[in-house]
Amino acid sequence: MPTSLSPVTQLWPLFGLSVRTPRLTLRYVDDDLGAALMQLAAADGVHDPGEMPFTLPWTRSPSPLLEREGLQRYWRGRAQTSPHAWSLSFAVLEDDVLVGEQNLRATDFGTRRTVGSASWVARSRQGRGIGREMRAAALHLAFDGLEAQVATSGAFEDNPASLAVSRSLGYVDNGWDLTERDGRPVRDLRMVLDRATWESARRDDIRIEGLEPCLALLLPA
Repeated sequence: MPTSLSPVTQLWPLFGLSVRTPRLTLRYVDDDLGAALMQLAAADGVHDPGEMPFTLPWTRSPSPLLEREGLQRYWRGRAQTSPHAWSLSFAVLEDDVLVGEQNLRATDFGTRRTVGSASWVARSRQGRGIGREMRAAALHLAFDGLEAQVATSGAFEDNPASLAVSRSLGYVDNGWDLTERDGRPVRDLRMVLDRATWESARRDDIRIEGLEPCLALLLPA
């Protein structure tokens, strides 16, 4: 492993993982980025206070509890990372300014070759196509970098923005689950994208950096 890397990155190479598009950079979340992301979420907001697009209503925690709980989630995700199950959180930057977070996760990826995703964009940055661009970057990492065969996603039926991002990237409807939100039932729509569909529209302007030394953490030997 290159000696130019910091000692912590040599031991935890995911800290050196990034994905770049002409517009955005996705960087694996370290402690500083994690704190900055949670401060952004607390200060700028992620959605209308009267809405709840997330299964886990983390955005309702008051500051500074929101920030502390967010850091705990990042730490927990790192501690539980293994080839059996992993959850990769990326800070999303536009012109070196934080705009949101993109997550990519999998269970038994070595066998199933299937990834899921989740994301959020700060309210002041919404409506500008950032959500679609950062999902495209995550899909490139999954399909091109990790040789995934399937990507899944989901959103509540009253979250048209997330559903529109998925459909614009080739996902198709794949049923729904009835789940509980705020004491009421709501449909959680499932969506799926296969490798052939992704290949038909794959981009050649997305670059992955620092992946090779991370593979031992994500794939079985």
